[in-house]
Amino acid sequence: MKKFFSIVPRWLPTFVMMALIFAISSQPASHLPSFSVFDKFVKKGGHIVGYGLLALSYLHGLSAGKSDNKPRFAEFLFAWFLAFAYGLTDEYHQSFILGRHASILDVLIFDNFGAFAALLLCHRYRSK
Repeated sequence: MKKFFSIVPRWLPTFVMMALIFAISSQPASHLPSFSVFDKFVKKGGHIVGYGLLALSYLHGLSAGKSDNKPRFAEFLFAWFLAFAYGLTDEYHQSFILGRHASILDVLIFDNFGAFAALLLCHRYRSK
């Protein structure tokens, strides 16, 4: 039971990010703000930042309980895969929301780039 309570806080950021992404993608198109000429830039940037943070939170959870707390390559790869998979499921979820649609390009380009870039920056920062 003690181990359970030491692991849960490490996964809390992951659950918060997943809930936040789910809540935002559950909004009908008519409830989303418009950013005028910057609309695409802001919304696609949100994909990049959101999935970058999600991937980092997965990595944080996967690194739990190790003595050196340093992620291995397999953990980086699995964190990226989990973020990518969540992007796929979230786009599918969006297809059921009024005025929204699923876009595989959002997953392949923006979500994937955000997750990969964040993990790459984390790896480079931790390597120093």
